[in-house]
Amino acid sequence: MEKVDWNQLRAFLETAETGSLSAAARKLGLTQPTLSRQVAAIEQRMGVTLFERVGKAMVLSPTGIELLEHARAMGAAAEALGLAATGRSQAIEGVVSVSATDVVAAHLLPPLVRQLREQEPGIAIEVISSNALSDLLRREADIAIRHVKPEQPDLIAQLIREASAGFYASEDWVKAHGHPRSAEDAAHLPFVGSDRSGQFLGYLRQHGLPLSEANFSCYCDHSVPHLALMQQGMGIGAMMDEIARDTPGLVRVLDDVPPVRFPIWLVTHRELRTSRRIRVVFEALALGLAGGG
Repeated sequence: MEKVDWNQLRAFLETAETGSLSAAARKLGLTQPTLSRQVAAIEQRMGVTLFERVGKAMVLSPTGIELLEHARAMGAAAEALGLAATGRSQAIEGVVSVSATDVVAAHLLPPLVRQLREQEPGIAIEVISSNALSDLLRREADIAIRHVKPEQPDLIAQLIREASAGFYASEDWVKAHGHPRSAEDAAHLPFVGSDRSGQFLGYLRQHGLPLSEANFSCYCDHSVPHLALMQQGMGIGAMMDEIARDTPGLVRVLDDVPPVRFPIWLVTHRELRTSRRIRVVFEALALGLAGGG
């Protein structure tokens, strides 16, 4: 195979990053036909298909996913070379995307983003609120905060700490229903459910709560509106302790029931080793998230 043309490599890299030819062309200051020819040229030069065309979107092929990390490493090296040549090798600039569940994105990340911005004003954080496990290998995010350990060997994962969640209700709800302490006290009380499939109910039963579908006054599978329903007095709900403690009007109930414990993992791809920008954000998040509890 001939040597890869740098302009063609940039075309591949920006198209992969933006997901469309038009957006990549705007970023590189090219016309869309010119960029399209460069992408086609690098595919022909390498003898592989890098993208699948899905409507107007450009979706990476399995080969494209495999080669993207190498292209990004080359791009980072070229950027570092340019910075060093201009005496700005210590500057850290650019966007780092961080994926987290909606409640973590809404309550735990904002103060950490503010602190990061104060420390590194050249870095902009993109917060991706998603209850799905973002696919880091497909570059849906640079860093993800997860509650399960990733299985992909190409990802770097760091266990930050073990967090806990308890059961809470609004102050008005407690005034109306009393303060339940034990699992038995909860048997005939209303709860805010998370799903209608029975999965959340099964988990609560495994946790020792003698509940049925009749206990649920409402359902919501996203934690932020789930929390809002709890605040409105719709029933007892489960919530991460450090978030519940900072939420006005919530009272811890079912005090005798053991808390739910779960891990907090910080996950990124192997570019952590080559991108100073991502490494700085990863380390700051690890420090900030470790301080909760």
